[in-house]
Amino acid sequence: MATTFWIVILVLAVLLATTTATWLGSPALSRQQRSWIRRVIGFPFTVVLMLVLAACGRATSERTVRKLAGSPEALKARQEAELASRDVIAVWAAETPLRLGLVLLEDVCVGGSATELFLPTGSDRYKIKYMMSVAAYFGADPRRMADTIDGVLSAGDRTGLRVPFNHEFHYARTVVDYYRGKTGDPQGPGTGEPTRLSRGTILTFSWDQVRSGNTGQLIEEPGPCSPP
Repeated sequence: MATTFWIVILVLAVLLATTTATWLGSPALSRQQRSWIRRVIGFPFTVVLMLVLAACGRATSERTVRKLAGSPEALKARQEAELASRDVIAVWAAETPLRLGLVLLEDVCVGGSATELFLPTGSDRYKIKYMMSVAAYFGADPRRMADTIDGVLSAGDRTGLRVPFNHEFHYARTVVDYYRGKTGDPQGPGTGEPTRLSRGTILTFSWDQVRSGNTGQLIEEPGPCSPP
């Protein structure tokens, strides 16, 4: 609705400018008539232009972003998100064969953009956007990959969404069979050792490659904390 409004205003402004140029360029008009038309039409054109410029809100300033990010509402939301993430990690640590070693949590607040008249992305509909990412690093015996992943699937059978990988996940069962030596590469011949299980974009379960003869791809080490 808002985008349609801005487009209508812009179209009116363009039409008004086109009409003004046409009238002022007509040879049938005297200099006095042109001056009068310029004053009469120029005023509403200026008003429309000012309305368009005023309607185009500016991007959220860094000062406002910092102020809103430190507000009680933002701090409460951050705490709730962190506690929910730690609850999930606690389930993984308690219910799976994995041993918890490190939790890396990063939260970021970014400001909204100026009003988007064309090709809107939605970033002009908020003052700030809050994002949190959590990475939990676990340890496991590389010689027991089949038992470890199978244990994760068994935990998913019991806990549901807290561990969203279970034995109903066909590809995950294929990965277990791969490590037990019952099948070939899970993603097809020549694709090599798998490195992850994913369910959407919310949670990914990744591990080091441990089979000899493969690339030896390892989980990326945690980076340094971002500056405050």
